[in-house]
Amino acid sequence: MKILSVVGARPQFVKLAPVADECRARGVEHVIVHTGQHYDPMLSDVFFADLGIPDPDVHLGVGSGGHGVQTGAILSAMDAVLAEHAPDWVLVYGDTNSTLAGALSAVKLHLPVAHLEAGLRSFNRRMPEEHNRVLTDHAADLLLAPTGVAAGHLADEGLADRTVVVGDVMVDVLLKVRDRLTDDDAVLQELGMPSGGFSVATIHRAENTDDPDRLRAIVAALQEVDHPVVLLAHPRLRAKASAQGLDLDGGSLTTRYPLAYPSLVGAVSHARGVITDSGGLQKEAFVLRTPCTTVRTETEWVETVDRGWNVLVEPGPDLAAAATRPAPPATDAAPYGDGHAAAAVLDALLNR
Repeated sequence: MKILSVVGARPQFVKLAPVADECRARGVEHVIVHTGQHYDPMLSDVFFADLGIPDPDVHLGVGSGGHGVQTGAILSAMDAVLAEHAPDWVLVYGDTNSTLAGALSAVKLHLPVAHLEAGLRSFNRRMPEEHNRVLTDHAADLLLAPTGVAAGHLADEGLADRTVVVGDVMVDVLLKVRDRLTDDDAVLQELGMPSGGFSVATIHRAENTDDPDRLRAIVAALQEVDHPVVLLAHPRLRAKASAQGLDLDGGSLTTRYPLAYPSLVGAVSHARGVITDSGGLQKEAFVLRTPCTTVRTETEWVETVDRGWNVLVEPGPDLAAAATRPAPPATDAAPYGDGHAAAAVLDALLNR
């Protein structure tokens, strides 16, 4: 069997790592196509090194651009790649432009498509990611759902017969990285923060960064939190803040560049809280039992909210208040699996 994985953005590299490991362990031929959607080395190349992922077999190098430009560039380049490699399965990950373009190219060439992390729904149609998820799910032949909730969404859309619940492959990576951490002090020294005395923040979604008033309100709230907040600011956020004449540092808030994934896991493990608009980091915070405050009106990871480990807030005083709340009661719940999702993914692909 030959599997061709299409990835292009930071969260997809994390999901790719355990799948690549499992393919290697089983002797399954695995072709990795990197679209180049994330082109900054800290958002791309370093992940392959840190997580032990084989170098991509193909790098499309599409770079940045609007949604249509980026999706179209990937789509136009994928046909030749798929024709050359003729995989048994095209495996797409998550909800990015790379996900949708990879799926569309494959189905038009009559190649079987599997969607990893299928069935997630925010029910917010203003999010480009929501359209990418839904369109990919309805195009794909096999839907690899991370949770029972996700499988329920797919059943509601008439896709139950294509669905297999496999767990969350990001948990596979997270648990492995957490167990291998040997020098947590180095991360704390890099951030200049004491263990348990700070929050980690990431803000990157367009609805939060492209609206000047909204971004200003988020930054002001982060600066008013009653303990230090370290904002891991991606280049796009820095550019937006600069264009708006907004200083990201001040009050409780200091900025750093994004951390390598193992360092991020170490930082979150030692943080008293996480403040984010990221999907993956909400879930990672829950698995690491670090309270999360999410600057969005909805979440795909409802299990984190239902168990009290995540709170959804709007910019302003509610954000600062939520970030200072105490941790909820301890839980041993594991809605995202036990760290063996990649094995279940390979089983599902082989069985089909």
